[in-house]
Amino acid sequence: MAITDILSAKDIESALSSCQADDSFNYKSFFSMVGLSSKTPDQIKLVFGILDQDKSGFIEEEELQLFLKNFSSSARALTSAETKAFLAAGDTDGDGKIGVEEFQSLVKA
Repeated sequence: MAITDILSAKDIESALSSCQADDSFNYKSFFSMVGLSSKTPDQIKLVFGILDQDKSGFIEEEELQLFLKNFSSSARALTSAETKAFLAAGDTDGDGKIGVEEFQSLVKA
């Protein structure tokens, strides 16, 4: 399954263009712009499955750093500061990674 099966390519392009500069990524505005915030829990779970590159059931820091590349291969990697802030916002149980329930909460925050 491709991410464009769930989210519009036009929305993805618009969201990615809003955070091209280093340290300009804001997960709340990105989720809203890409249309993820308005999706059902099952659709969010499908997106989580795409983002969970190693299929471990979690999005780890390395996967978060490459978060934008899941939407477009030409997108930039997140900076270390962006990655750490994103992880801190999503990792509510403190295990150093984001599970599917944590991701769903983060998207709907």
